[in-house]
Amino acid sequence: MKRFFTCMIAAVVGLSVLSPAAFANDDHVTVNSLADKASSAILIERDTGTVLFDKNADEKLPPASMTKVMTMILVMDALHKGKINLKDKVRTSEYAASMGGSQIFLEEGEIMTVEEMLKGVALASGNDASVALGEFIAGTNDAFVKLMNEKAKELGLKNTNFKNATGLPEKDHYSTARDMALMAKELLKYEQITNYTGKYEDYLRQNTDKKFWLVNTNKLVKFYPGVDGLKTGYTNEAKYCLTATAKKDDMRVIAVVMGAPTTKERNAQVTQMLDYAFANYETERIYERHQMIDEIPIQKGVSKTIQMATSEPISLLMKKGEKKMKLTTEIKINKQVKMPIEKGDRLGTLVVKNNGKTVTESPLVASENVAAANWWGLFKRAVGKFSQTP
Repeated sequence: MKRFFTCMIAAVVGLSVLSPAAFANDDHVTVNSLADKASSAILIERDTGTVLFDKNADEKLPPASMTKVMTMILVMDALHKGKINLKDKVRTSEYAASMGGSQIFLEEGEIMTVEEMLKGVALASGNDASVALGEFIAGTNDAFVKLMNEKAKELGLKNTNFKNATGLPEKDHYSTARDMALMAKELLKYEQITNYTGKYEDYLRQNTDKKFWLVNTNKLVKFYPGVDGLKTGYTNEAKYCLTATAKKDDMRVIAVVMGAPTTKERNAQVTQMLDYAFANYETERIYERHQMIDEIPIQKGVSKTIQMATSEPISLLMKKGEKKMKLTTEIKINKQVKMPIEKGDRLGTLVVKNNGKTVTESPLVASENVAAANWWGLFKRAVGKFSQTP
């Protein structure tokens, strides 16, 4: 089987994919007028990751409760890999219950399901729920924060460092608008997350005398069509922050604003960025998430081959009204695949090119678990190969 192949796709894509900065003018909103009251901001298209606008996007700033985007990534990743279940019971530790700031008022020893805790994080920005989930996944709060930083490194976040799972002020706890957008891009791979972040209200402790009303801290979920996440943030130091996402037709965009002076300005800045994106761009889907792409051979596994699948939706971005063109795709397989293989492990990369220039790259991952073969299995396989040799 060939380790690389190229196939022609009849698709549409704008020249803007290669140079989004070329579209600096718009009849309704100019790029220069976007996020004028924010310290830092960025606007990207989710599938390709193309930057449509940025302002001081690499400035290190306190992310406040937008930190919980990473907390939710690790929760969703654990759910996806089957390490935890939505119905699993999470017991609140003394430390988790002691969290101040935004909270769902967990008491020490109180038990909720993973799903209930996730609601508490996604809607109410519960610091106590964030810590409780982190301790449940990693064993201790410190171990979970370590996982957060390891994931940040894995995602290639160059200007992010976490000291906690909540976003409460702490020295050397920082991120950037660009890194927050990349975290949001990763979180949105788990499409079910918007079932939580996209709700305006819900309840915890149903059928008890402590029924708790959750209201989404992201008011755009209710007031901007298509907004279904992701996370607000506020501290005196960080001011008003928001990592928002919205979908219209097949196009999903992510807008991040940091350091806005008021809630009203934060929402206005993000609204203007979303308006600009949807007025000027559109996408065409090439692959769906989890779509099988190719089967590759593996060594030392109980199976001889494994199917690679897309890890996220893969689309082409175009400027509205731009010229159509043909693209090529290429699959690159990782040279060494370690056993055992877990579902979701990266096995290769799908590269989409235009005239030899890369438009987008996306990880290809294992579609299933493959255990390592024991020595007897490997011996029989080797004997089988030997007996087939002429």
